Amino acid sequence: MKIVGISSSPRGKNSNTLKLLDAVLEGAKEAGAEVESIDVAKLNIKYCIACDKCHKKGECSIKDDFPALLTKLLQADGVIWSSPNYITNVTAQLKTVFDRCPLVIHEQLFEGKYSMSLTTAGGNEIDFILDIMNNFTIQCGGCSIGGVGCSMSQGPGAVEAAIEKSREMGKDLVEAIKEKKKYPEQEARQKAWKEGFKYSILANKDHWTHNCDYWMEKGWIKE
Repeated sequence: MKIVGISSSPRGKNSNTLKLLDAVLEGAKEAGAEVESIDVAKLNIKYCIACDKCHKKGECSIKDDFPALLTKLLQADGVIWSSPNYITNVTAQLKTVFDRCPLVIHEQLFEGKYSMSLTTAGGNEIDFILDIMNNFTIQCGGCSIGGVGCSMSQGPGAVEAAIEKSREMGKDLVEAIKEKKKYPEQEARQKAWKEGFKYSILANKDHWTHNCDYWMEKGWIKE
């Protein structure tokens, strides 16, 4: 079992969110998973240019570090997203990664994968940031087991509690993967999304050839 942790803070080793990520990876490793931490702020990942090549050909036209990162994500059984709260959102570094994933969303390539999310903030806007990351996984066809957030203004005790909770949730992530845990509400959302998005696929079938072929192969649409 492979679990990949994504750090997106530009502060590197000084990141408070990284402390939570390290704890999750420790817990997952203790539970038997192979783990890897990736700092996307150190990678060369350019902005999506909406060229549609991924929809047409199933590959990205931009030559940078994103394709290698995507390969690692697709090969993983679990993904941990982590980002500090930047203006009530994830960091630009993580948002850029998300923006480069239209193929993952269109073809639900995270199907069968599990994720969780982590954030830290100066104030109390925690759940909104976690939801951005959790919803991204669900939108891509995967399952989210939830997340851990910490308001740094609450002091060292809150940080230590969040670190311990993160370590335990790393073990929970491994367990969810092992038992292939079901999340009916998330699955219902994905079913409803597919039912609506199939009309976009059919409307663009002459242009989004890779997407269309994939949907037919999966049996989500018919010719």
